[in-house]
Amino acid sequence: MKLFHTLRNDLRAVFERDPAARTRFEVILSYPGLHALWSHRAAHWLWTHRLKLAGRWLSQLTRFFTGIEIHPGATIGSGFFIDHGMGVVIGETAEIGNNVTLYHGVTLGGVSLEKGKRHPTIGDNVVIGAGAKVLGNILVGPGSRIGANAVVVKSVPANSVVVGVPGQVVVRSRPKDEMVDLHHDRLPDTIGQSLASVMNRLETVERLLNVHMVDLHAGSKAPGNGNGHNHDLKAIGKDEPQREPAHVHAPQDGLWHGEDFMI
Repeated sequence: MKLFHTLRNDLRAVFERDPAARTRFEVILSYPGLHALWSHRAAHWLWTHRLKLAGRWLSQLTRFFTGIEIHPGATIGSGFFIDHGMGVVIGETAEIGNNVTLYHGVTLGGVSLEKGKRHPTIGDNVVIGAGAKVLGNILVGPGSRIGANAVVVKSVPANSVVVGVPGQVVVRSRPKDEMVDLHHDRLPDTIGQSLASVMNRLETVERLLNVHMVDLHAGSKAPGNGNGHNHDLKAIGKDEPQREPAHVHAPQDGLWHGEDFMI
């Protein structure tokens, strides 16, 4: 009964997270992510019952037909969904919780030659965007979202968003609107917004101090500054209106904060 309950949840997950799914018959016949998952459940049973060669052979056969490689030693919870799936690789010691979603090109890989735990542990309700790489024996906390093409090399707290290479972790400032956050296209620009914040604060300081800003224009002709250089100097008065600077704070312990990026 437990097996049928798990298979039913796997099928249900397809309809919940793919608007293109129409009928159960169509999904069962034409969804490679579901084929790979159900084949893995059989291969994992073989692997855990000392039939490792048979389990590995089944996983390689599934890889040939689906383009999805899941090591039979990996542990996967219920409600797991691989959308499209081509190029997905899941390593031997990976552990995946319930209601996790992976898009094509995702790698849950190892970075060690040791025989022990060397692949990621993924919490419940995590979404990993297309092309993302999660590497090493790290933990991705429940409810987190990994942005498309991010490279994650350190553990991620629960309810966070990861973007960039290497992945920058932004802890959400408010709860998610949905249990499963499929918006792996929403990527806060941590570096760009931080630079914009620094520039805005610098402009504010220059206005408060009534200093001159130097504006270099290619080919411009301006009076010399006494050092043999010609600069176009623009004076800024104290009475000019000041723009409100963006308040992006430096990361604390390697974590950015969601209120700075409106997530």
